[in-house]
Amino acid sequence: MKQEELDIILENHGKWLLNEGGERANLSNIDLKNTNLRFANLRLAYLRGANLRFADLRGADLRFADLSYANLSIADLSYANLSNADLSNVNLSNANFRGVDLSDANLNWVNWQHVEGLTVICVQVDTSRRNNQIAYIKELDIWTTGCFQGTLDELKASVEQTHKYNEKLKKRYYRVIDFILREAKE
Repeated sequence: MKQEELDIILENHGKWLLNEGGERANLSNIDLKNTNLRFANLRLAYLRGANLRFADLRGADLRFADLSYANLSIADLSYANLSNADLSNVNLSNANFRGVDLSDANLNWVNWQHVEGLTVICVQVDTSRRNNQIAYIKELDIWTTGCFQGTLDELKASVEQTHKYNEKLKKRYYRVIDFILREAKE
C-alpha cells in the first residue's frame, strides 16, 4: 500500500474516532512492510494478519486494536501504546518493545524470539498439547500458555483445576514454572 493511500485511511480513521464521519481503519491482511506509522492513531483499528515487518510504529496509539496474526517482526514499536490490544498469534521476533504499554493486551501464542525491550522467558514443553509454550514476561509479571494469560497465582490455580486428575502433567508444569522463576532471578 502506498503511503498516500494509508494517509487517507488514517485521516478517515481519525474522523471516525471523533464521531465526525470517516471510517474505521481496516488494514487486515494488508502488506504494510516498511511503512511509516510513527505516532499514528490506530486505536480500535483492524490490523488482523497485516504484514508490519520493518514498520515504524514508534509512539503509535494501538489501544484496543486487533493485531491478531499480524507479522510485526523487526518492527519498531518503542513507546507505542498497545494496552488492551489483541496480539494473539503475532510474530514479534526481533521487534523493539522498549517502553511499550502492554497493559491488558492479549499476548497468547506470541512468537517472542529476540524481542528487544522486554525480558521474556519461554519454555517449550509437552503438556496436554505437544510442544506447548509457557512464557513469562518479567516486566509485566504476566504468564501465558495456550489460551491462558495471567499472574503466577492464576497460572497455578489453572494448572490445579485443569490437571487435577493428572499428577504427571501438574508436576511437569511446576518444574517449568520453577525453572522460569530461577531464570528470572538471574
